[in-house]
This record gives sequence, structure tokens and C-alpha cells, in this order.
Amino acid sequence: MSGCMNKHKSKYLNTARLMNKALILLLNDKDFPYITVKELCRKAGVNRSTFYLHYETMNDLLNETLSYTTQQFNSNFLGLQEDKTEKNISPIDDVLLIDPKYLFPYLDFLREHKKLYLASITHKEIFKTSEITEKALNQIIFPILSKLNIPTEEQKYLLAFYMNGTKSVIFEWVKNGCIESNQYIYDLLMTYIFNGKPFKI
Repeated sequence: MSGCMNKHKSKYLNTARLMNKALILLLNDKDFPYITVKELCRKAGVNRSTFYLHYETMNDLLNETLSYTTQQFNSNFLGLQEDKTEKNISPIDDVLLIDPKYLFPYLDFLREHKKLYLASITHKEIFKTSEITEKALNQIIFPILSKLNIPTEEQKYLLAFYMNGTKSVIFEWVKNGCIESNQYIYDLLMTYIFNGKPFKI
């Protein structure tokens, strides 16, 4: 019985992934509000009844697709950052809050999925792109703040300033088509948020 349930679950997830990938492909050609269930099913190779077994609306699919791609990003990104735990952070003189080593993969991810990112912003009721950075904050930035001896009670305010400024710059970059290079965005963040200097204590 368990084997049948696992097989059914695997088939269900595989079908969902087909629809996730179909939506991402369709978003390369048109904006989300103009994508229909019919063309989504055609692209995914499934029928309409299968779609409605998984979702009630296209918004539900957008929500799931965003979560799926976010999980992929977190898995790949955090796998590269495993050595950035508090005990393995580099010496204090080399500690940065904005570091190309973790900023550039994030920008690459958004460049690849910019239509999905913009669709999620337009549909604020399912806006979850902040999940992309939550694990990175916990595993990278919070240990850095501790290494810099930032008092615990101040960390949330510093992070609010840092994250809101960073997200605003990145949003404008994505909205304009990710034309500029990763290095250009990094330089802007260094100038606007930290006055052209790495954040060091």
C-alpha cells in the first residue's frame, strides 16, 4: 500500500514540475495575466482536468512555481556557502556584508527568472520572493553580524536597512530587464548603501 502511495505522489509531483517548467517557458514570451490554462496545458503536455486536480487558479500555479524555483536556488546557493558558518568566517578585516560571492549567484538567479519574479511582485497576494534570501540571511549574514560584534538588539534594524535598500535597487534592475552587469549592481549597492565602502567594523 505504501509503495502505491509513493508512486502516486511521485507521479503527482512530476506532473506539477512539468507545469512549473511550462509556466516559466511561457513567461519568456508573454506576461502572466495573458497566459491561459489551455496553452499552459499544451506546453506541459497535460490535459485541463489534470491542471484542476492540482490547482484552482493560475495564481496557485504561480505560487507553486515560485516556491519550486526558490527551493532550487536555496539548495544550489546554500550548498556553495556551507563553509560560511560562524566558526569558519574569514578574519574580521575581510568580513563584508555585501559580498560578490553570494550577491552574484542571487543576481544570476533573478536574471534567469526575471519574468517569474516580476509576476510575483504584480500579484502581491502570493509574493514570496523574500524566501530566496531568508536562509542566506540565517546562514551567512547573521553570523557575520555576530563576528562584527553588532549587538543582537541592533541586528534587526541594520538588516532592515540593508535588505530594503538592496531589494529596492535589485527590483529596479529586474524591472528594467537586468541590462547592467552584476558588477555594476554591486558597485551601486556599495555606493548607495555603504557610501562606497565595504561594511566593516
